[in-house]
Amino acid sequence: MTHFAVWAPEGEAVGVVTTAEPAPMKALPGGWWEVDLEAAGPGTDYWFVVDGSEPLPDPRSPWQPEGIEGPSRVLDHGSFTWTDQQWHGCPAAWLSGGAVYELHTGTFTPEGTFDAAIGRLDQLVDLGVRAVELMPVNEFSGDHGWGYDGVFLYAPHHAYGGPDALKRLVDACHERGLAAILDVVYNHLGPAGNVLERFGPYFTARYATPWGKAVNLDGAFSDEVRAFFIDNGAMWLRDYHFDALRVDAVHAIIDTSAVHFLEEMVLRADDVSAAVGRDLLIIAESDLNDPRVVRAREIGGYGMDSVWNEDFHHALHALLAGEREGYYEDFGSIADVAQCLERGVLYDGRYSPFRRRRHGRPFTGLGGRSFVGFLQNHDQVGNRALGERSAALMTLGRLKIGAALVLTSPFVPMLFQGEEWAASTPFLYFTDHRDPALAAAVHNGRRAEFAAFGWPPDKIPDPQAPETFARSKLRWDEVGEAPHAEMLAWHRTLLALRRRLPDLTDSRLERVQVSFSEEDQWLRVRRGAVELVANLAPQPAEFHVGERATLELGSDPDVSLGGRSLKLPAESVAILSQP
Repeated sequence: MTHFAVWAPEGEAVGVVTTAEPAPMKALPGGWWEVDLEAAGPGTDYWFVVDGSEPLPDPRSPWQPEGIEGPSRVLDHGSFTWTDQQWHGCPAAWLSGGAVYELHTGTFTPEGTFDAAIGRLDQLVDLGVRAVELMPVNEFSGDHGWGYDGVFLYAPHHAYGGPDALKRLVDACHERGLAAILDVVYNHLGPAGNVLERFGPYFTARYATPWGKAVNLDGAFSDEVRAFFIDNGAMWLRDYHFDALRVDAVHAIIDTSAVHFLEEMVLRADDVSAAVGRDLLIIAESDLNDPRVVRAREIGGYGMDSVWNEDFHHALHALLAGEREGYYEDFGSIADVAQCLERGVLYDGRYSPFRRRRHGRPFTGLGGRSFVGFLQNHDQVGNRALGERSAALMTLGRLKIGAALVLTSPFVPMLFQGEEWAASTPFLYFTDHRDPALAAAVHNGRRAEFAAFGWPPDKIPDPQAPETFARSKLRWDEVGEAPHAEMLAWHRTLLALRRRLPDLTDSRLERVQVSFSEEDQWLRVRRGAVELVANLAPQPAEFHVGERATLELGSDPDVSLGGRSLKLPAESVAILSQP
């Protein structure tokens, strides 16, 4: 027997279809409808019908085996056999001792599936990361895409392998001592296959987002809308054993309620944590530079565990790649990187030339673990017209400096798939919409967007073209080639150093001391007994160090330490320890 339930508060008659004729559902208080069907066990395909509509998939569908246009399928979460009973989650302090590894399931391996990803996990363990973060895996239009235009948020994408395959991947992560993080999107739904408005007032025209109508989190009927998304997060943590959620673009989640949606989400995650006996984290992506996102609920914050540090990325990228277009006009000096390392963010209330207003506020009293720091991520690579990685924009020396600054930072470090070996493949924006009108709109919109920045339209890859997706797949065969093998060894050594030297996982920003010279292009970062010295100049430089300093690591064979003199070739970095 299966219990079917759906929220349709404005419906007059709702039914569930599993065979030729719909079974009528009983109306309940609060706009819910329900029915129990004896013959509809796990594996049964079904639809809902609202007031005589055509058959519609379940808004909370746990499985869409035929994609967004097909039926929903009944799923029994209790039928999967887990082997991770000894896994107890990922405390924030433990996570900061390694790195998060962000990957896109469809391009991480040639096969592009959850099961295929399992075959590469041992290489991530050897690299030294402690968590795998999956870009969104909920059901979206077509067979391949980034996942941020999902429409069935409860259903793992059919082309990746579906529910049990995702559980096998998470179970395999835990078997190897890797935490599993899932990227979730609660600020909008995709344009293709979105049936939510056919059931109820999930959206509101009172606010607008870059993707259309905002989610209705604070208007009439919003209690059930909030529950739809919060229950979804709880499902991933409980039924799929994820250790953390990364919540996409929380600045686009508009909620004027006394208890903010994000705070309610954290409270629910705490309840799940208590029930399952695992440490769980909630991580935000935010463009606000607002410490309330990560401050404790007891003092007016939302209580999220950490936030992606865009200021740190922009400061690093602008300095190392020399770009000043778009939002990079707000960055570019060594001083910008220094302030991020010492205070978390650069825009803490200061004026932003790009925004033409003041932006942010200080993160006073918060530690480095409140931030996730990175040199690359899917957005910063994939939202470029040609999807270039840092390896295509920086010299090898500067790439190594960037890696050293990220992996010795007081933040929780993060790498984007292939970054560890300076992958030669781009990561482009790709879609697989089956609606010709939508496909054309995406194609033309992408060209218009980048043409405004001076890119010739005919040079911008078509997101719908199969080769755009194919070009974005990692080439694992290049890992042993030069210079990729050298970069891989560099990242492995840095992560091993982070585990070995306790000062590198000290979260206290007040213990970070930075000195620098814009004129001579050098930067020194002191963290307890550990010091990073970077020479960004195009010529060698010499630095005085403590007489008991030991050279732990150098990015170039010509890095040398003699007496109190540290010699660095052009564009190189060294890490020292002093008792």
